[in-house]
Amino acid sequence: MNTSTKEKPAKKGAETPLNRQYNQIKAKYPGAMLLFRVGDFYETFGEDAVKASKILGIVLTKRNNGGTGETELAGFPHHSLDTYLPKLVRAGERVAICDQLEDPAMAKGIVRRGVTELVTPGVSFNDNVLDTRRNNYLAAIHFAKDDQFGIAFLDVSTGEFLTAQGNAAYVDKLLQSFNPSEVLYCKRNRQEFTALFGSSASGDKFHTYSLEDWAFTYDFGYNFLKQHFQTSSLKGFGIEGMPDGIIAAGVILHYLNETEHKDLQHISRITRLEEDRYVWLDRFTIRNLELVASTQEGGVPLIQILDQSVTPMGARLMRKWLMLPLKEKSLIEERLNMVDLLKEDADLLDTMVQHLKQIGDLERLISKVAVRRISPREMVQLKKSLQHILPVKEMLLTALSQKPDSPSLRKYADQLNPVTFLLDRIESELRDDPPALSNQGGMIKSGINAELDELHAIAYTGKDYLLQLQNREVQQTGISSLKVAYNKVFGYYLEVTNAHKDRVPADWIRKQTLVNAERYVTPELKEYEEKILNAEEQIFSIESRMFNELVLAAGEYVGAIQQNARVVSILDVLSSFARIAVKNKYVRPDITDSKVLSIKDGRHPVIEQQLPPGEPYVPNDIYLDDETQQIIIITGPNMAGKSALLRQTALIVLMAQSGSFVPASSAEIGLIDKIFTRVGASDNLSRGESTFMVEMTETASILNNLSDRSLVLMDEIGRGTSTYDGVSIAWSIAEFLHEHPQARAKTLFATHYHELNDLANDFPRIKNYNVAVKEVGNKVIFVRKLKEGGSEHSFGIHVAQMAGMPPGIVSRANEIMHKLESSSIRESNKEKIREAPRQNELALKILEVGDPKSEAIKEKLRNIDVNRLTPIEALLKLNELMKLAE
Repeated sequence: MNTSTKEKPAKKGAETPLNRQYNQIKAKYPGAMLLFRVGDFYETFGEDAVKASKILGIVLTKRNNGGTGETELAGFPHHSLDTYLPKLVRAGERVAICDQLEDPAMAKGIVRRGVTELVTPGVSFNDNVLDTRRNNYLAAIHFAKDDQFGIAFLDVSTGEFLTAQGNAAYVDKLLQSFNPSEVLYCKRNRQEFTALFGSSASGDKFHTYSLEDWAFTYDFGYNFLKQHFQTSSLKGFGIEGMPDGIIAAGVILHYLNETEHKDLQHISRITRLEEDRYVWLDRFTIRNLELVASTQEGGVPLIQILDQSVTPMGARLMRKWLMLPLKEKSLIEERLNMVDLLKEDADLLDTMVQHLKQIGDLERLISKVAVRRISPREMVQLKKSLQHILPVKEMLLTALSQKPDSPSLRKYADQLNPVTFLLDRIESELRDDPPALSNQGGMIKSGINAELDELHAIAYTGKDYLLQLQNREVQQTGISSLKVAYNKVFGYYLEVTNAHKDRVPADWIRKQTLVNAERYVTPELKEYEEKILNAEEQIFSIESRMFNELVLAAGEYVGAIQQNARVVSILDVLSSFARIAVKNKYVRPDITDSKVLSIKDGRHPVIEQQLPPGEPYVPNDIYLDDETQQIIIITGPNMAGKSALLRQTALIVLMAQSGSFVPASSAEIGLIDKIFTRVGASDNLSRGESTFMVEMTETASILNNLSDRSLVLMDEIGRGTSTYDGVSIAWSIAEFLHEHPQARAKTLFATHYHELNDLANDFPRIKNYNVAVKEVGNKVIFVRKLKEGGSEHSFGIHVAQMAGMPPGIVSRANEIMHKLESSSIRESNKEKIREAPRQNELALKILEVGDPKSEAIKEKLRNIDVNRLTPIEALLKLNELMKLAE
């Protein structure tokens, strides 16, 4: 461990001052790993050292710790912080960075230290911790009453602050959509949190931190928010009537304060997440449709196809738009209009993209300005990014002059602020190639500060003078190998090899003896050294002050530059949609208020890009409405493309309502408000849930949340149990969807149960389709085309043969299949299903008007006081009613 002479351990048996200081600071940050700066190293001790050595792969040692015995020790050089810190944070550690708050050379006694930042998975400005193309959200959840919750999200690196409230399903959906890096909750709700939200749908645990319950109170949160935004109320943000959301948001600001993040002027507003503004995608749907992550190893999510963004802000916004498709027609049309305009004007699109490419992470750079954590090099990046704002603004205005009927062009042009004054100041004051740190000088241009220019002349011409001094001394002494050099211990010196030391003048002063040489100083050399060193010290001080003033000046433009970043991100996503529409031949969807979903020649946006060169994707038509064709039963063998057809329908709707063009020859999208999927098996064995249990849970979630504008995708419902159970469940679900009194949800129902084809005989809005295949000899060719009518054959044995199943097994399976198909069991089963009364008929039979039994039952029901009934009495009453109904 690198310790200064003032901080050496005390004699054995006594606690060292350094150890005492460490323990005092560590006690203030329970649960955090403390990186303790000692000299040129960050050290960890005890349990922290054990964890650090495992996570970072650094050496774990032990040292005597005074009277407390030995303690574990692990450290790394301070300049390696950016290498090691991200590894600790990604491992879920909360890391307190404890720095030396004074120059050790000036300290009296032990060096003063303090925590300058507490970095957690959800709170960081470090570029190596953050992913430039994804937000890094910190979330807080407040458990209210009656299944109500408040939730808030903050990305401290961008200043985006959001809040919402609702039931557990809504909060769960938001957690899945925003995928926060860290979630805060109240200690007393630990069990409830684990039960409801303890893992994401993909099975990954959230990094969590629990706080005391006093932070989860309305008055505390409300006042904290008012104080932060310096307002008299929260009405201006539209969240005044959201008590649970306010509590969650207040907890986040409190947590930032506790983690030593107090300069937060870039968090200038809080936005309400309105549930009724976005398409409902539950956690299962987000996973099943593979929007931003694939469930298969090596799989490609939708975002990988659509994201052609060229700025970090655009990439982050693209993810958000895909997770939160819009339900409002006018807002969708606004996006589509702009995509259309860019798609049709290739010159405008290309020039726009070229300028956008030059804009760095404007959002995170200006956040660093606000919290005063920006480096000189990053300030130059900010300048280079801002230089492209004016050209983009002018480009939009030029396009507007040619297309005056485009309000979006004017809106975005008006919202861009070139911040010319700040841009000119950075350009005039800051060098184009400054150092990485602001305390090293070399940042400020000449001609800005007269005193600084004078000191530059002394420091740099002084070094020229030293060269002249060296040449002069060589001539005077005749020592040709003599040289002037410098080190931190002795400063400047004259070095003479032993062969020439007898020529050294008497007035030179010996400073150091080496094996082969002697080092000397002269009064003249010492005088110039002091001048140069004093000049450098003053240069560092003046330049550091001037740079800080520049950062403060930039801080006045935080709001304007954040607005620029928002507009740039929108233009970037819309440009990305336009480029991908041209590249992949997408068309503009027709968004309507009707309840018709009509897709012509629809294609799966991901699969079509994965096909081998030259192999075309087979497109398909889909038509659904609430009057004639509400439910389509799709039969056909495995591998024929049923699941792809279901997914592509949902993805086309989702892309359209996000503002993207779609893979089809035409698409009429009657606005969808909820997309539900039950696609594929997904065991959750870690929770003791079987495939069938997961399937039924997901299906129940769908059936309990339907609306008349829902799109439902059901794939192989009931296959996780016996055939009879499976057919019965699938049949009753299809029946329920058709007969639902309030919600005629548009449904695609893919199944192996050919018995379900008979539903179309009894239910007018259920139609049968199948994915076509051709039999050529003993082989099956997948045509992948959807056609009307049901399929009676699953071709499962053919698929088994294609998969390489041993011929003997395939042959025996064929024999058994023909035997079963020739029996009368199958027809008998179909007849029994037809004879089973419908769901509504069961209810009607015992409540028919005028029926004596019905009247008697009604009379009994009227006389029951439910509030006074014990469980036993309720069972007896129920038994009595059942006997009356027989």
